[in-house]
Parts: sequence; structure tokens; C-alpha cells
Amino acid sequence: MPKLRVHNFAISLDGYGAGPDQSTDDPLGVGGERLHEWVVATRTFRQVHGGEGGDVGVDDQFAARGEVGIGGTIMGRNMFGPIRGSWGDDQWTGWWGDDPPFHHPVFVLTHHPRPSITMQGGTTFHFVDDGIEAALQQAFEAADGNDVRLGGGPATIQQYLRAGLVDELHLAIVPTLLGGGERFFEHLGGGPALYECVEFVNSGSVAHARLVRVAK
Repeated sequence: MPKLRVHNFAISLDGYGAGPDQSTDDPLGVGGERLHEWVVATRTFRQVHGGEGGDVGVDDQFAARGEVGIGGTIMGRNMFGPIRGSWGDDQWTGWWGDDPPFHHPVFVLTHHPRPSITMQGGTTFHFVDDGIEAALQQAFEAADGNDVRLGGGPATIQQYLRAGLVDELHLAIVPTLLGGGERFFEHLGGGPALYECVEFVNSGSVAHARLVRVAK
């Protein structure tokens, strides 16, 4: 049965999944880039983004797991870009340039309809304005038997956790303090009680925790 999976989602020691004062210049919030230094250094990340080299080891192994068996992605509008409200002139096509690293259908949660955008390399962005369940159904259909990856930001993942729809969750706990921003384990209404930690590994750079949904 296909699964909805979260991979490589980084949080700080004080629980933030994004820093404060998010903006076009600081899309991850002030200090938020520190949360992702561990994955940017991996060989898997560099290969996915068209680069070379990179570190191997525990961090790379976890990064690589997030690429296996994925046929679609769901993300929040904040992850897609900084535009709020109506889409305006529709010129914004994401942070990733003409050839985004997904290479499969991507479903962006939004309150404002927008036509789909086909990019180079097999990525097509679809904009879903009728809720998280509709986005998940469309993503599973597009994934054609493969799993679906759930991207950020924290508020988007929280919606799916509250609904008990996430099958597997990989958190990378980064030894840094942000002091503000978006806390990951907030507004969950008992959602985390549906999950148990089945793997906990310290790489020396971050601590990797893998949680799976348990039967109700």
C-alpha cells in the first residue's frame, strides 16, 4: 500500500522547523539555513540538485532513503514561494529554477486557484485549493503505486499529522538554537500520540529520528 512519507525534515534543539521573520531574502527565516547544512553537504543532495561530490555516511544514507520509491510530492504554498494572496502575474514558478529537483508531479496547497505549470525534467506543479485530502488523493493517483513525499513547511506537515495521514516521519534534530520561528510540535491536537519512534541514530552532525504511525 502506498505511503505518505516525510523525509529529512530538520528541527532545532528548541523545536523550530523554520526561523523567525521569513522573507524573500530569508525564505527559511533568520538562521533557518543552519537547519539544512547537514543535508546540503551530502552526496545525495548534491546529485539530486545536479552537483558533484558530497559526504557519505549516516547523513547521506538518510538523505538517500527520502528519494527511494517516491512518485509524487505535496508541499505548502510557503515552500513553493514567497507570494501571498492571489498569484498576480503568475510569473513565479518556485525556488528551483527551470529544472526543479523533483522530476515527478508536485501538488501545492493553496487557497487561490492557478493553472498547472510544466517544468523541465518531468516536474509539473499542480495547485490544489480544495484541501489536504484532495491533494493527497491526487498525489497518490499521480504516483501510480509509488509513495508520496510530504514537504514543508511545518504548518503543512502539522495538518497531515493532525489528520493521522502521515505513515512515516523522519526528523533530523540539529544541534542549534533558533529562539523563534515555527515550532514543529505545536497545534497537533494529540496527533503525535499516533506515532512511535522506531529508529534513533546520531550521525555526529544531527540526530535522526524515524517515526511510524501505529494502529489505532
